[in-house]
Amino acid sequence: MTSFRNNTDRLLEVHLQNEKVLAIAGAMVAYTGSIKFEKSLLGGEGIFGALKRKVTNEGMQLMQTSGTGTVFFAQDAAEITVLALAGEKLTIESSSLLAYDTSLKTGTSFAGLRGASSGQGLFSTTVEGHGNIAVISQGNLIMLEVTPSTPLRVDPDAFIGFKGDIRQEFVFDVNWRTMIGQSSGESYQHKFTGNGVVFIQPAER
Repeated sequence: MTSFRNNTDRLLEVHLQNEKVLAIAGAMVAYTGSIKFEKSLLGGEGIFGALKRKVTNEGMQLMQTSGTGTVFFAQDAAEITVLALAGEKLTIESSSLLAYDTSLKTGTSFAGLRGASSGQGLFSTTVEGHGNIAVISQGNLIMLEVTPSTPLRVDPDAFIGFKGDIRQEFVFDVNWRTMIGQSSGESYQHKFTGNGVVFIQPAER
């Protein structure tokens, strides 16, 4: 597993020993050692996933970073959180993905109305396996537990991702936003039930 660590809360430090890592194109801000950067067409999600994004104009621009040395990544001064996956599956908004191990398998999942209403697109990214992933957020990444007795509703604009045995629904509540004068589009909520963790940010896109 590639070594991921936070140099600061807005700078990711990745140590490579003849290893590879995938990151959002343009996210590298500095590096030491013998490092090579190449454009990655598929990003580990395969041809079908890449084609789905191409059709909907939602392609992720990824670069493969390889070699031996230390690479520093950042994105628009956003907060960075490193998550270690141990055979788990994480569903995440593509815009919240910074970097991840090439050992992780990525794919696409249909976001439906949630993505359309929040402007994030029709598809979310799925990441699964064993390895590290760096997630970016506006403010500290917040992890909220979901249990059968405590379902969770989330503003789509604050949603980052989720993992676990979770069912997601898109619901409409005309009261929760319109009563305080917000736009009618923000009356939509994302409802999570089951067992797992939902990741949100303390800001709206």
